[in-house]
Amino acid sequence: MKTFNNKITLNLDEDAEVFVTGFIEPIAYTGSNFHKRWSALANLQVAEPEKRYPPSVFHAFLPGGFVSVGECWEIEKKGVLALLQQLSPNPSLDMRNDGGDSCGLWACLRAYNDQFADIMFRIHAEFAIQDGWFTPSQLAGHLVIDRRQEIVEFFQLRVPEGILNFDVNWETTEDGWDPGIVITDAGYCPQMELHSGTQKGVQALKFTETITQEEAAHKLACCFYKSQQINWVSLENALEMAQAQQKPIHAISISGTLADEAC
Repeated sequence: MKTFNNKITLNLDEDAEVFVTGFIEPIAYTGSNFHKRWSALANLQVAEPEKRYPPSVFHAFLPGGFVSVGECWEIEKKGVLALLQQLSPNPSLDMRNDGGDSCGLWACLRAYNDQFADIMFRIHAEFAIQDGWFTPSQLAGHLVIDRRQEIVEFFQLRVPEGILNFDVNWETTEDGWDPGIVITDAGYCPQMELHSGTQKGVQALKFTETITQEEAAHKLACCFYKSQQINWVSLENALEMAQAQQKPIHAISISGTLADEAC
């Protein structure tokens, strides 16, 4: 454990295994009832409900050197793929829809004190399932490290809540579609998650150097989308600014989100 000019390093004991539980609840709904018509989606379930991992898997989330609160770095792919295989056996970090999907794995040091460090992260991935693939809006989470003992105190990787939190692409001949044609849908899954440790104790931690979860989430979103680097204002404020500055408003209407892969 090292600290220098408000920068810290993080490491893990090579002998401390991490026990992780996995959950996937049944799909709640999809726009075109794919979760009822497509058996692979209807029967989507976690590949391994319980699994033990060597600490080397979680080294993928750690920075390569000294890092300060609010600083972001890229996550190594190998360890992440091992974890995602616990959810579903065929994950990929290379997104297929090049026109809109944003590849990447990023982490941000959100907070630390003399004993603990809280890393927030965001991952974009997809899972191949029979006759198609499943794309979460994002896989987001926390990794809390005990800096003194060099162990994983808490880990959570999940698909966040949302009206729509995944896309699916289905290659089907149903309804007369030609072979090779892929049709798409979006929907909501109540829980798709990997978990280790107890969140209650982590929530009670007091940090000496910190940013809010919202600030860290925004920093991570900016690593994926240039649209998140824009200083957005509300419509009401835009109208006031346009009137004060005597400038026109260029309005664009979109049917989905600009900040995840569920559109």
